[in-house]
Amino acid sequence: MSFFAKTFSLFFVLNALGSVPLFVGLLSKFDVKKQRRIIFRELLIALFILLLFNFFGDEVLKLLGISQPVLSVAGGTLLFIIALGLIFPRPMDTSDSKRSEPMIVPLATPLVAGPGAITTVMVYSEQVQNVWTMSSIILLAWIPTFIILLLSSNIKYFLGKKGLLACQKLGGMLISLIAVQMICSGVTHLLQEAFLPPRQQVHNQPE
Repeated sequence: MSFFAKTFSLFFVLNALGSVPLFVGLLSKFDVKKQRRIIFRELLIALFILLLFNFFGDEVLKLLGISQPVLSVAGGTLLFIIALGLIFPRPMDTSDSKRSEPMIVPLATPLVAGPGAITTVMVYSEQVQNVWTMSSIILLAWIPTFIILLLSSNIKYFLGKKGLLACQKLGGMLISLIAVQMICSGVTHLLQEAFLPPRQQVHNQPE
């Protein structure tokens, strides 16, 4: 996958449009100025979490003895489950979360920097093999996510419930394609590691 393809797919995994209704519901009791202050803080925390896994995720994988193909299969499976959730969304209940100002949970994580986004960052970091290039991908995917969620009330009014749902389902379809590609790539390299001689494996490493 190219630089821009990775950026595009990570943006959809962050699922800004799908998170708009929940952001609006959780922050509806606050005035607009405070809403934007909360969103700004939570999105910065989410960015920090993603960058943290970009810089140190590789060390965690090596410590656990997890290979890139295994991570690719696991990440693809998780993304596929997330994609199904976007295509067939369940009603969101925000009644229990409206009692106090949200802090880190659930806005920063798991809504933005959730398991799918973290896994995607770790998989792409293994493929890119350059933390600064991957940091640029994260930042470029984060900026439109930040803008969309900062303007969540306006976007919900403009697109309406059906428009948001359509965008969310489109994102789910794209993520499902990415997930299947990740799973197939991971399975292919696992089979190569299992059945090909070591010399041939060198010429069949993931890009």
